Amino acid sequence: MTRYLLKRLGQTVLIIILVSFLTFLLVSIMPRDPVYAMYGTDINEAQYEIGYKELNLDKNIIERYLIWAKQVLHGDFGISYKYHTPVTQVIGDKIGVTLYLSIISTLISMPIGILLGIITAVKRGKWQDTVLTLTANVTASVPSFVIAVVLMWVFVIKMKLFSTSGFTLPWVDFGQSVKQGFLPIVCLSLGGIAGTCRQTRSSMLEAIRQDYVRTARSKGLKEGFIIYKHVMRNGLVPIITLVGGRLSSLIAGSAFVENVFGIPGMGNLLVNSVNNVDIPIMQATVMLTALVVSLAYLVTDFLYVVVDPRISLK
Repeated sequence: MTRYLLKRLGQTVLIIILVSFLTFLLVSIMPRDPVYAMYGTDINEAQYEIGYKELNLDKNIIERYLIWAKQVLHGDFGISYKYHTPVTQVIGDKIGVTLYLSIISTLISMPIGILLGIITAVKRGKWQDTVLTLTANVTASVPSFVIAVVLMWVFVIKMKLFSTSGFTLPWVDFGQSVKQGFLPIVCLSLGGIAGTCRQTRSSMLEAIRQDYVRTARSKGLKEGFIIYKHVMRNGLVPIITLVGGRLSSLIAGSAFVENVFGIPGMGNLLVNSVNNVDIPIMQATVMLTALVVSLAYLVTDFLYVVVDPRISLK
């Protein structure tokens, strides 16, 4: 296990290095001048030259990347062009909001999606299967920002049941957190429920057709026991892969949801940083997202062994 862990950690480090370099390269070729983004457009030529050197723009791309990577290793992501404060301070309060919404949405969508997928597989061809499968297909095809706008219009503007903007963590004010976070969490969870339901249905139907299921039925075992003990244990292995992918899509997709509901999270911050050419913020948010997603996939690899003992870490 130690050897496997070290190998996966090495792969994770390599992925983060590649993502960091590509991100640094892409933001470096953005058309807007970072000097003007940092100091404004009212500076004179002498001030421009000073800012140009302070941002290391007089060096080539490799030298700038190595300087930036060295600072990141010491926990320094630079100074925000817009807020003129350390990036870690700007991101500190916002990353918790996005991670909270993403984790809660994942914890809600995965079990519900698995349960609905099992129902559609067991009731294949019946009305339950038809209704749930059709609903899942429609929900999965609708973008999250469209769902967010519809929920906002129905429950906030028309029915006035929930707050229009902002976000409060539950340990600060639980009641206010429910009012502000209910609709965003529902919006982020619907896509996960639909995707998990469809994947679970496919995996369960494939497992149900296996010979060991027919053997178990021929022995007179109860259908519920067969589904729980044999079919689910083998059919849920592909579902685990969705955990890492779902978390990454939530963090990336939260930008639209956070903007619709006015939530001060990482997604909202990333959109604003792109609009304001706040390069340090963009680099930091992409790096942190890559780190969270890589760790999520690392956890899913260990969950494979928990669900199916036949799978070896080797």
